[in-house]
Amino acid sequence: MGQAFVIIQIGNPELDKVYDESIAPALKSCGLDPKRVDKHTEGRLLKTEIVKFIESADIIIADLTNERPNCYLEVGYTMGLDKFRNLILTAREDHNPDSQNYQSGGHKIHFDLSGYDILFWDKDKPEELRQELARRVKRRLTVVQPSAEKPRSYWNDDWISKNREMATSGLKRIERSAFMEVQMTLRDLKVNILQSELLSKARQAQILTFRWPIGIVLDRDGLRPRPTTDGIVTEVTIQDADRQRQSYDYWTLGKNGDFYLLKSIFEDERRENTIFFNTRIVRITETLLYAARLYSGLDVPRDAHYLVGIRHGGLKGRVLSVSSIARRNPPYSDSISSEDEVYSEIETTIEQTESQLVELVEKFTQPLFVVFNFFELKKDVLAEIVNKFVEGKVT
Repeated sequence: MGQAFVIIQIGNPELDKVYDESIAPALKSCGLDPKRVDKHTEGRLLKTEIVKFIESADIIIADLTNERPNCYLEVGYTMGLDKFRNLILTAREDHNPDSQNYQSGGHKIHFDLSGYDILFWDKDKPEELRQELARRVKRRLTVVQPSAEKPRSYWNDDWISKNREMATSGLKRIERSAFMEVQMTLRDLKVNILQSELLSKARQAQILTFRWPIGIVLDRDGLRPRPTTDGIVTEVTIQDADRQRQSYDYWTLGKNGDFYLLKSIFEDERRENTIFFNTRIVRITETLLYAARLYSGLDVPRDAHYLVGIRHGGLKGRVLSVSSIARRNPPYSDSISSEDEVYSEIETTIEQTESQLVELVEKFTQPLFVVFNFFELKKDVLAEIVNKFVEGKVT
């Protein structure tokens, strides 16, 4: 049986009745097991369970009645995961400005969601809501239902696992737990690049704005990239005698264009047990630009598709903050991570990265930030940080 997650105001008798008489029966009639976080919690952190329900649900029903902030936040997280096709919005009919029962100044659908197809319901017509919701759910299931055929995986899992094992052991040597991991692969295009050319293109792909770039190429003994049978690899460990500077970088680039990186995070060199949201935005932006520059240098067509996956680990118990003094006014409240790892991936092209960079960065940052007590960054702040980095400035 598939699973449905229902986002709805908790503790409201009217909405509980709507759920019991209309929403839950409609979902069950479609072969879905309806879940509500207040009824189906397993005793873990509440916010963690909400995230897991949203990520795993085949269908998500979000009722926006009474304009509850947590409901809108969970809808935002759903959209951040690009699960638009899985999402159905509902609300009591007096929230519709076009309804004769709408009262000026009363509850209504927020402007940024008013353009979506919302199922408005009448509390006195539960059967009508049940039938229409069931019809909409069935239509959505025909779109999102997975094929019986196992989806193709473009990742070379054995290659990634081998390099992850080597990189993780190197990170442990400097006694660091937090990391940023990046993996990239071309989707349908096959290339076969000589090691010497790989090194040249990797050097050119570096972006020096942060001063210690993603995919760093050094010319010092013991730190230079070295050739392997299937590409090039480098491991850079910096460990000062006084332990003031400890960093670790491991990356490898395959002859087929596959890329893997694991590195310690900059924040551990500035403030323990912290994640800076502006630094994460900068590093993710740099990663996407690095991928575009690398594949452009390897003569990959601008419209060829490739995958980028980014994982952050060692997060549990860390505080989300900001490194820039200028960005502390207005102050950003410190939030603690409820999860230890967050992974997201996208499919993009060189052209798309250039034209939609802010949107692509947001697809990585939103799932990362939400585990820090549902932290949500304003779009204009994110766009400013991304655009300043493109101009050569770290803010």
